[in-house]
Amino acid sequence: MAALDWIILSGTLLFIVGFGVWRTRGSRDVEDYVRGGKRAKWLTVGLSVMATQASAITFLSTPGQAFHDGMGFVQFYFGLPLAMIIICMVFVPIYHHLKVYTAYEFLEKRFDLKTRTLAALLFLVQRGLSAGITIFAPSIILSAVLGWDLTTLNIIIGILVIIYTVSGGTKAVNVTQKQQMFVIMLGMFAAFFFILGYLPTDISFGKALKVAGASDKLNILNFDLDTDSRYTFWSGITGGMFLMLAYFGTDQSQVQRYLSGKSVRESQLGLIFNAILKIPMQFFILLVGVMVFVFYQYNPSPLNFNPAATKAVLESEYAQQYKTLQAAHEEIQVDKKMAQDAFSQALELKEYSATIDAKQNILSINQRERNQREVARELIRQADPAVETNDKDYVFIHFILNYLPRGVIGLLLAVILSAAMSSTASELNALGTITALDLYKRNARETDDKGRDLRMSRLFTFIWGVIAILIACVADLFDNLIQLVNIIGSIFYGNVLGIFLLAFFIRFVRGNAVFVAALITQVVVIVGWANDWMSYLWLNAFGCTLVILLALLLEGFDRMLNRPPVRV
Repeated sequence: MAALDWIILSGTLLFIVGFGVWRTRGSRDVEDYVRGGKRAKWLTVGLSVMATQASAITFLSTPGQAFHDGMGFVQFYFGLPLAMIIICMVFVPIYHHLKVYTAYEFLEKRFDLKTRTLAALLFLVQRGLSAGITIFAPSIILSAVLGWDLTTLNIIIGILVIIYTVSGGTKAVNVTQKQQMFVIMLGMFAAFFFILGYLPTDISFGKALKVAGASDKLNILNFDLDTDSRYTFWSGITGGMFLMLAYFGTDQSQVQRYLSGKSVRESQLGLIFNAILKIPMQFFILLVGVMVFVFYQYNPSPLNFNPAATKAVLESEYAQQYKTLQAAHEEIQVDKKMAQDAFSQALELKEYSATIDAKQNILSINQRERNQREVARELIRQADPAVETNDKDYVFIHFILNYLPRGVIGLLLAVILSAAMSSTASELNALGTITALDLYKRNARETDDKGRDLRMSRLFTFIWGVIAILIACVADLFDNLIQLVNIIGSIFYGNVLGIFLLAFFIRFVRGNAVFVAALITQVVVIVGWANDWMSYLWLNAFGCTLVILLALLLEGFDRMLNRPPVRV
């Protein structure tokens, strides 16, 4: 990295932190700290909601996901607009009408304290883990590619977030996320246009799409009904909808964003804004990954994008075998470029049979390359089982560091770290709020100290920041980071969503039945995930349905057993 990159990177991050502290200094009470004084307009709400979901994992993993598997991942978000409509019609008016600080406060009003506490604890477990991962994700990748110390990176990112989140609470999160979203989108557009500029002069954007299509990277829709298929239209529109309903409707890190809206209408407009723009944004980020794939059709790519993995195997007894694979990989790179040139020529001549033959040749070469990469991964595993062999999360950062000009590298690294900070800030803000209000305040002795809630919210936000840093320091990589976050959510979200749907729509079910049903459901969902009963996206619908059915059965049995005798 050049001095210019360091200036842009450090300047961007310090400005965000300093601006957040300055704009939100001096929260007077818990209303200011937790709900931002309820003064946020719809654009602030919408950008904050979007930035909370768009973590560093989104901008590291999603392009790599598209590089390897194409555009099909976008189907994961197909259920989001439907979920936003339901939340706007049902969740937002109820939360605003009851003037709650947290989503789980509503559960006590509807059921009882133990149900509120259980839902809050489920949130703390899954969101606490996710907060650690959102710090860990950029840290481990930047550590691998830049040689920076992993633990130091975790601590730096965590401390930067803690400073302004503890200082300003919800308002600080909302204010800084507007700046972060600007930096993020500026960086992604810059990367996209640089990729197009680096393609051969005869490869226009339209032809680049055809090149990607020849390798099956533009297959967006999959109508397969097999529940083992991870990303399909049906899993996105159903499982994805349940996940988004639970995430945006019951996860305090998102609920707290739109509870800060100055009115029901402002909150609803913010969520609709997110519903309209989220899928196009994810589509664009995946398209960036597809264009990176096209770029590497004409330029050399490493056998494994994780430099730490390559270093580990080259320093082991398997070094010669790996070098042989690298030589064969270089030959495939030459074959691939020739095949792409033949495909482009057939397109220009509009020769249908030649185009089909060229496409088949490309697919055959791609398969050879995938086989070689798998053999390379196996060698790396044998050389050092502790090194991550799955390199999806390293594809985009490899391109950034090796091909983008000075200054743009610093901007893209600022994008990654800004995204990490925005999501982590929302999570810490929510974790501190839930711990302070749903657990501490609800079970503590009442006092006349009006500043206690504010102090405890700040204290617990700080404590969760430290916990998130510790989780990041002991975390481990898992297949693909964006999938890991969604898997963690899917294990817990369906159950919590079912509790809320019971609270909203099935009025005769009482707290005891819901509490027991939720405990049983959580155990069953964890067992189902561990034994791979279904794709993780379906766990949301499964958990939601199961807790509702169990609660209905338990309530029915309880009423039958406790029904007064009929007088004759």
